[in-house]
Amino acid sequence: MNLEEVNKIFRKSIIDGYFEPNLVKLDFKKSNIKHPTIRDDGLMQTNILHLFFDIDTGSDYPDGDEWFMAEFLFPYNVKIPDSLKGPDYFSTLSVGEGKNFWRHRELIRYKYGKSKKLEESIDFIEKKYRELQSMLEPLEKEIK
Repeated sequence: MNLEEVNKIFRKSIIDGYFEPNLVKLDFKKSNIKHPTIRDDGLMQTNILHLFFDIDTGSDYPDGDEWFMAEFLFPYNVKIPDSLKGPDYFSTLSVGEGKNFWRHRELIRYKYGKSKKLEESIDFIEKKYRELQSMLEPLEKEIK
């Protein structure tokens, strides 16, 4: 196996074995939304925002066993305020036919050399989810 394959297997294992079970303890549940580019199922606390784990991005890096990307997906083709657009908040994700979803990506570094930061990573994901969720709540009436 090459480095990329090994890193993908390791990332998938740590997500399945640690991150998902611990997020379920924080009231996340399996998402009913399929991501347009990520094959695995996501998690959600509400139907507005869905969390997916990108194990492909950066899997070819030597330190690819220390981090992955978390993608927070707002899977609705609606206009969002300009104040929510940009790299700090949401950018578009084309889903074809002239439609876009909105996404926010974060690098989750759960290991620094020999030092593990698993609990801190869970806390960060949960806090970021709550922050983004609260920003999207005013748009809830547009998606129903």
